Amino acid sequence: MNKFISLLGAGMAGSLITLGTYKALDMDRKEVVFQKASENSAYSLAAAHPGSTELDFSSQAEKVTPAVVNIKAIQPPVANQQNDIFRDFFGEGSPFQMEPGQRGQGQPRENAATGSGVIISKDGYIVTNNHVVANASELEVTLSDKRNYKAKVIGTDPSTDLAVIQIKETNLPTLAFGNSDIVKVGSWVLAVGNPFNLTSTVTAGVVSAKSRNISILRERSSVPIESFIQTDAAINPGNSGGALVNLNGDLIGINTAIASPTGSYSGYGFAVPVNLVNKVVEDIIRYGAVQRGFLGIVIRDLDGKTAKEKDLSISEGVVVDSVNKESAAKIAGIIKGDVIVKVGPTTVNSVAELQEQIARHRPGDNVALTVNRDGKTLVMNTILKNKDGKSEVTKSERKEIFEVLGAEFENLTAKDKKAAKVENGVKVSRIFPGGKLKTQTDMKEGFIITKVDKQPVTSSKEFATIMEKKSGGVMLEGVYSDLPGNYYFALGL
Repeated sequence: MNKFISLLGAGMAGSLITLGTYKALDMDRKEVVFQKASENSAYSLAAAHPGSTELDFSSQAEKVTPAVVNIKAIQPPVANQQNDIFRDFFGEGSPFQMEPGQRGQGQPRENAATGSGVIISKDGYIVTNNHVVANASELEVTLSDKRNYKAKVIGTDPSTDLAVIQIKETNLPTLAFGNSDIVKVGSWVLAVGNPFNLTSTVTAGVVSAKSRNISILRERSSVPIESFIQTDAAINPGNSGGALVNLNGDLIGINTAIASPTGSYSGYGFAVPVNLVNKVVEDIIRYGAVQRGFLGIVIRDLDGKTAKEKDLSISEGVVVDSVNKESAAKIAGIIKGDVIVKVGPTTVNSVAELQEQIARHRPGDNVALTVNRDGKTLVMNTILKNKDGKSEVTKSERKEIFEVLGAEFENLTAKDKKAAKVENGVKVSRIFPGGKLKTQTDMKEGFIITKVDKQPVTSSKEFATIMEKKSGGVMLEGVYSDLPGNYYFALGL
């Protein structure tokens, strides 16, 4: 039985195309400048090579490779590790499996996976895949000119498999953000990365499809966003997080996955579109966490058979199967059976396209949905909400102690307490590479800390106050909502 392995290798980049630059602020109010491509960027071979009949990508390769880096992710040793360790995530029957990068050989004392990344600002911000950095205790970044740096994780987003890291350097080469919306099937593209530890490798191909949903992120996120650009440019282990660029050398996607019976290139590669990446990266840098807007509906693709069954006069769009109470869609007037055909001015013909368009917005954004209801066209204005049902963005409140621990924490909701059968606690919502929770314990995301050295905790603020006063050994006690028993984790401060 053939085994299909997917190599995830990321996506980063831009939103609407503009002239000049885009400015975003991080939590320390530093200015970060992301370069945007001109609207007149070349997308055809003739425009890129006027007067030439020779297929030559050398100028694009020379422009792009300095901004694509090699990332080495040092990981804690794993007992009884087998070669196909990602079978645990998806099982043998799945055609797609996670792969964080090209693994080093002969390393009994440490695991090291390598991937790629794209420099997006002159002061060291780099976009890559979440799966490249997710389990790392230490990150090393090597530039194309062989300069080497330690890197810090700024934030991650499992829903899109994106992450932002930073190195301490200035005046770095960057890539301009293109516009993935105007990329056409059949357009030439280049994939740039570091497959098999072969640095600065460039391959060429065409865009073979858009808005692909391959269900590869569902094991890492409860709200996966998949709307990949599919390409036949060769992508292999180690390409994860590398650049997919057009013939002008503008970033249009972050290489994220392959479908293959061998684990190496077999003709299908997938990249996160840059317009989605741009929004995710901006959120991570400005707010410390991705600000995701939700409609609060269950949807599915509309095909000709479903349209006939429902006596609909259209065969393209997205069917609303149910609407959650008090959701943004409910308040706007969306009902079961509506067929969503547009988000704003953009036509959506699949669940993947609808998810991508909504994922570009934040809670509080007013989004116009065009729906077909019983043959009539209606425009419904919706105010998006976050997962907690609020129409507002929320900045991450990570304190210095949370940086030391390398994690983010959330106050428990009534639903959390009921599921875990606890009266108090604080949830570990995210664990980052390099922090004490990652390097000193095997704690998993979702763990609920109920006590610190036998002292009960009721909120993330109280937890931070308690931990800031601690030194030496600390015992964290708590539970998992889906596992029996209490768990104890000791660490040193």
